Amino acid sequence: MGRKAKLAPSILNADFSRLKEEIKAVEPYSDFLHLDVMDGHFVPNITFGPMLVEAVSKITDVPIDCHLMIYNVPEWVESFAEAGADRLSFHIRSCRDVESVIRAIRALNVSPGLAVSPEDQLFELKPYLGMVDFVLVMSVYPGFGGQEMMPEMLKRVDVIKRDAAEVGADIEVEVDGGVKIENLDQVLDAGTDIVVVGSSIFKRDDVSAAAAQVKALLD
Repeated sequence: MGRKAKLAPSILNADFSRLKEEIKAVEPYSDFLHLDVMDGHFVPNITFGPMLVEAVSKITDVPIDCHLMIYNVPEWVESFAEAGADRLSFHIRSCRDVESVIRAIRALNVSPGLAVSPEDQLFELKPYLGMVDFVLVMSVYPGFGGQEMMPEMLKRVDVIKRDAAEVGADIEVEVDGGVKIENLDQVLDAGTDIVVVGSSIFKRDDVSAAAAQVKALLD
């Protein structure tokens, strides 16, 4: 049997005026908390930086999974590590020396990962699969919430795992973008290890019950 899928609620969809309460509501069902960091340049939107990561780290002991959609990644990894990030993923095209950034993240005792957008080619990812702990497959274009999942992106999960096996790497594949109760079976059938879920949890009337429902489906 394969590994049981893990849940990473995306707090981008949370009510930030009640952030502590919302985090506590999903905490019992969360393997990670997913934080989308956007700088307004790599993607059009701006979200938050290390200060919010630090605030979340003080609220919960759930590991923090930061997805960096930013330029100048080498300049920021230490700040996010010090703020409390447990995992940092970044995009191949966001920096020039991908390998050095991966090494820098690991040297900070943080788990390194790479993110691939729909327009990225998987052959660009392959040279680094033996260096990272996980790959984040975007099933929407990064930078905007509320998009419909692109189901054709789920085929990438198996391809990435096969490419990793060829280089002797055992990595986790995370899927983020448009994941809902209605398409969760597709996501799991693709072999996904970590599922990022946003609105299907935080936009429900009972956030705790919604997280429990998703976690039960993953189990």
